[in-house]
Amino acid sequence: MTATRAGQGYDALRIAAAVVGLAIVALLFWQTRSLILTVFLGVLFALAVSAGADRLQRYRIPRGISAPLLVLGVLGILAGFGTWIGPTVRTQTRELKTKLPEALQKLEVWVHSRGGGIIATVIGLDEDSTATGTPAAARSTAASPTDTVAVVTPATKPAPPQTLRDRIIAQLGGVTRFFVPFLTHTVAAVAGIVLVLFLSIYLAIDPSTYRRGLLYLIPESSRSRADRTLTAIAVTLRKWLVTQLIAMLVIGFVTTFVLLALKVRAAVPLGILAGLLEFVPTLGPILSSLPAIAMGFVDSPEKALAVTIAYVGIQFLENHLLIPILMKEGIDIPPALTLVMQALMAIVFGFLGVLVAVPVLATIMIAARTARSSS
Repeated sequence: MTATRAGQGYDALRIAAAVVGLAIVALLFWQTRSLILTVFLGVLFALAVSAGADRLQRYRIPRGISAPLLVLGVLGILAGFGTWIGPTVRTQTRELKTKLPEALQKLEVWVHSRGGGIIATVIGLDEDSTATGTPAAARSTAASPTDTVAVVTPATKPAPPQTLRDRIIAQLGGVTRFFVPFLTHTVAAVAGIVLVLFLSIYLAIDPSTYRRGLLYLIPESSRSRADRTLTAIAVTLRKWLVTQLIAMLVIGFVTTFVLLALKVRAAVPLGILAGLLEFVPTLGPILSSLPAIAMGFVDSPEKALAVTIAYVGIQFLENHLLIPILMKEGIDIPPALTLVMQALMAIVFGFLGVLVAVPVLATIMIAARTARSSS
C-alpha cells in the first residue's frame, strides 16, 4: 500500500513538473517570438543562398566565399537599381500622396451618384450620406431658411468620420498601431534585417554542421525519420522561396508596364509595391491593387475598371501559368487554409507572422505528411 501511494505521488510530481516545464517553454517562446520568427526568416533565405552556393561549388568556389558574395551581390543589385530608379520613385511617390486623397474623394462622389446601395455598404458609407450625394456631416451644418431658433446642445463626442477618405485614413491609422507596430521601431527593424542577412550567410556556408547539431537534439531512434523530414522541408521551402522571389520580380515589372500603358499616375511605385507584396500570397496582391484602383479614379471610373481587370488578369496568369511552371512538384496548400493561417499569424504575431505564415504552414504540412508516410 505504501509503495502504491509513493508511486502515485511520484506520477503526480512528474505531471506537475511537465506542466510547469511546458508553461515555462510557452512563456519563453512568447517573450522571444519576434526573434524566433526573424530566425525562421533567416533560415528561409539561407536555403536560397545555399542553393546558389551549391551551384558555385561545382566551379570550385568555396562556400565561405560564394555565400557572402551572393548576399552582397544581391544587395549591390538592389542598391544600384534603387539609385537608378530612385528619382522617379520619389517624384511619383509624392504624386501618389497628393493624388490618392483626391482619388478617394472621386470614388465617394461616384458612389453617391449611383445612389449608394451595396457598393456604399461594402466600402463603409452610411445611407444618410448617399441619399443625396453629399456627406451627412456637411448637410447637418446647413440650416433651413425657416429656422428661427438656435438650439444649443452640450458638447458631445466628435462624430466618426463620414467621408470615405476619412474612414480609410482612420482605418490605416488603426493598422499602423496594431498590425505593423514594428515599423515605428526603426532600430529593431534594421537589426532584424541585419540578423537575417548574417544568418543567411553563416547557415549557407556550412549547413551540414547546423543540421547535425539539430539532429543530435532528437532521440537516436527517431533521427532517421527526422532527417527525411528536414530534407523534405528544406527542398520544398527552398523551391517556394525561389519561386516567390522570381514571381516578385515578374509581377513587379509586368504591373509597372501595364500601369504605364494605362497611363495610371505613380505607376512605378505602385508596380514596386505589387512586387514587394507578392511575397505575401493571396493577401498581398489584393492589398497592392487597392491604391492602383483608387489612382485610376483620379482620371475616370472607366480607368479604375481597366486597372481592376488588369490586376485580375495578372493574377490569373500568375496562378495558372507562372507559378505552376516554377513550382513543380511542390506542396499544394489550400487557399482557404492559407487565409486562415495568415489571419491567425497576423493576430498573434503581427506583420512578421504574415510574412512567415505560408512557409510555417508548409513546414507543418510536410512534417505531418512525412510522419504519416513513415507510420
